[in-house]
Amino acid sequence: MDSSRNLKRKSQEYEAPIFGLDELNQDLLERVLSRLPAASFFRLSSVCKRWKSVADSATFRLACSDVPSREPWFYMVGPHFSRPVVYDSSEENWKVLRCPSFLRPEPENEDSCCNFVPVAASGGLLCFHSESDGFVVSNPVTGFYRRIPSPESEESPLQAIAMASATNSYKLVLVSGEFPKLSFRVYDSGESKWGEKAFLRRKDPSDGSSGNSNSIEDLDDYPLYFLSKCGNLVASELQRSPCKQYSSVISSNSGDETVYFLSPSGTVVACNLAGKWFVEYPRLLPLDHEYSIDLVECRGEVYAVALSDYLESASLRVWRFDDEKTWEWEQVSAMPPALSHEFYGKTVDINCAGAGNRIFVCASCSEFCRYFVCNLEGNEWVELPNGNGNEFSCAFSFEPRIEAST
Repeated sequence: MDSSRNLKRKSQEYEAPIFGLDELNQDLLERVLSRLPAASFFRLSSVCKRWKSVADSATFRLACSDVPSREPWFYMVGPHFSRPVVYDSSEENWKVLRCPSFLRPEPENEDSCCNFVPVAASGGLLCFHSESDGFVVSNPVTGFYRRIPSPESEESPLQAIAMASATNSYKLVLVSGEFPKLSFRVYDSGESKWGEKAFLRRKDPSDGSSGNSNSIEDLDDYPLYFLSKCGNLVASELQRSPCKQYSSVISSNSGDETVYFLSPSGTVVACNLAGKWFVEYPRLLPLDHEYSIDLVECRGEVYAVALSDYLESASLRVWRFDDEKTWEWEQVSAMPPALSHEFYGKTVDINCAGAGNRIFVCASCSEFCRYFVCNLEGNEWVELPNGNGNEFSCAFSFEPRIEAST
């Protein structure tokens, strides 16, 4: 009897005390709140005065930067740029963000179109571009942004815009020129200026040597024409939406930063910035195959996502190029035919975004807009609900980080 009383007394003695959040000191409270889902940041200021002071403090942003990673959000691009919508992959729902001032239409003309369109994303930032007004780098969560003028004396046609971010800085990379005469310039946010133009030489993959770009003539450099299955005359030049016109991805998986983009003819071009050379990969599909293609980056690897008609059905597949051994495209994933068959015979355009092991796919045409997520690890494809009837043409992935600085 006495032993049971002693056990009960000891268990009561070692019972852990319960603390409320109000009893935590400021440093500990900031660490706890920094671990909340990103969507909670919008509600911190309305809870109480103390939490509002936390949300506005620099030390809270520092605590948020200690969180290694956050579930990605996908910034959706539709007909109305002044209504920013994201898909939250952690809560699996759609959210409408506050519209920054540079995306708002002019007060005297509510129906006017915004000059800026999103073109790239990295870390917690988005990059917008305007042919007349240069660039804007924005944090879509906080709404803070910075205007960046276009580099001076840049008359060559723009081919690609890429973005790479670090902890406290980011870079914008512009690839310009007419094939095969390409060049690039880099904007460094730490120095707040554009670097000098650097020219890229064309590299011959067969022997590893650099070719003379002025003497190379390649059919892929010019638009070709062929008859489609319906008897229509089709140009081989790639037709892309404004947001994807200069779309590219950047990877440093091999140690050097490499920008990948689609040439006007639809081939994949890899530009090694450190070595100042570029190489054009073999065509993924035959020229006379009608298909839509896009590039994504997932954990350092670059993939091509292609939709094509195949054996009286539509096929959506994910490919990776082996540039070390076989110099060939290798399939890594495929959408189940039950999902892709509906695309057959329709002019469906796909635009994709990569995040971690996932690929977000927008499939749109005149009849429908549908959205899918592919998990590369298990080759799992899931169609996202679209209860609001949203119509988006493409998406950009970013981490919702309030500490990301422009």
